[in-house]
Amino acid sequence: MKKLISYILLALAFVGGTILAQESSESVNSDTVVAEEPSGDSSAAEEPPSPVDSAIGAANTSWIMTATALVLFMTLPGLALFYGGLVHKKNVLSVLMHCFAIACVMSVVWLVAGYSLAGFKGGNDWVGGLSAFFGKGLTKADSAGTDIPDILTFAFQMTFFIITPALVVGAFVERVKFSAVILFAVFWGLFCYAPICNMVWNGGLLFNENEESGEVVTNWLMGENEGVIDLAGGVVVHITAGVAALVFCIMVGPRKETFPPHNLAMTLTGTCMLWVGWFGFNGGSGLAANGAGSMSIVVTHISAATAALTWMLIDVAATKKPTVLGICTGAIAGLAAITPAAGVAGPIGALIIGVASGAICWYFSIKVKNHFGYDDSLDVVGVHGVGGLVGTLLAAVVAVGALQGTQNNVGEDYNMFAQLVTQVKGSIFAVVFTAVVTITILKIIDMTVGLRVSEADERLGLDQSAHGETAYND
Repeated sequence: MKKLISYILLALAFVGGTILAQESSESVNSDTVVAEEPSGDSSAAEEPPSPVDSAIGAANTSWIMTATALVLFMTLPGLALFYGGLVHKKNVLSVLMHCFAIACVMSVVWLVAGYSLAGFKGGNDWVGGLSAFFGKGLTKADSAGTDIPDILTFAFQMTFFIITPALVVGAFVERVKFSAVILFAVFWGLFCYAPICNMVWNGGLLFNENEESGEVVTNWLMGENEGVIDLAGGVVVHITAGVAALVFCIMVGPRKETFPPHNLAMTLTGTCMLWVGWFGFNGGSGLAANGAGSMSIVVTHISAATAALTWMLIDVAATKKPTVLGICTGAIAGLAAITPAAGVAGPIGALIIGVASGAICWYFSIKVKNHFGYDDSLDVVGVHGVGGLVGTLLAAVVAVGALQGTQNNVGEDYNMFAQLVTQVKGSIFAVVFTAVVTITILKIIDMTVGLRVSEADERLGLDQSAHGETAYND
């Protein structure tokens, strides 16, 4: 383990030194070129931005700064508390530590390589380039228009990079080594999340041209000008996390003992934090403080409320009692499902997605999981994976004008059935890609540091065996 970490640090130091040296050389060359260029006509200079554009840019920047804080708030402490309340009290600190440590590690990894590989500074159909390693090219300069600064895009997207591997934690709680968790988060973030992010949002295989330049681009997977609708991560975050969770829980095996949640009050508190944070998650993904962002917030709220009620009613029908665990889980399912569609759905569409996700996610979390026997401890597969898939597919349906949708911003040219085929193709590709990458990473980790703690450590509890601490001194 120590040798592996040393090799990683040496590699990062080498890459960082190479990039900094290259940047210094380019800076010198640039200064030389500027010195040799004759002074141009001042009238040819670009016109300054209008006061209106500057005001809009300031408003957009203010909102995305707030949204960035909200999305980080989803992980720290929202997700940590949500998961922490669901495990046995002898493992609560380990879950909190996983979420906290992942947030710290992934922030550094995002700066070193994640931002660049995710395609925010260019790339190919599969993955971003190497030009922005170690934050090269990032400045605090304003956009001088309605756009937000690049450094804010970096910060906002970093919070997504943090929460996605943290979601997977819920599938393998109470039995996985801390070192394996951290290594998984790093390598999965770089080799699974970053490529999918590039493919969906930054011009790759699954890119939705209708939301950007409008240029017709043909590739072997999507065809001509057919991109996946995914505003905030139905594919990028939830389907990938759900598939990784399924692979992880199967490969690591079930827990030796299972226990009921030790603190549902903690879980309810985490759910509320996630719900509020999701307004930044979806409402900020349009990168603008405008009517579209406002609609994203409204449909996010409606979907969450509807799914929570749907799950609660199913609980009442099945057990004769409404449960706190059920209504909390339903709310998260509705939030996950509306995520891809929050840019195209109206309120009616949010109701449809809320009902569908509440019912379908309940079925997969309760019936399907029990039938197949995989130990998805905190229902990451059933809630995030299935919820993300439901929302991604229904995005094509709720986008139609008859359901108050935006027609994917192409008006009468919108074809629901063609878009549904595109959503299916994109989802299948993401599932297969994520499964292959996740299996590969877990195999490597298992052969090096190992995945699972010993049976004695598992029975003692990871709080004491892995961290030498206890949450409750009673």
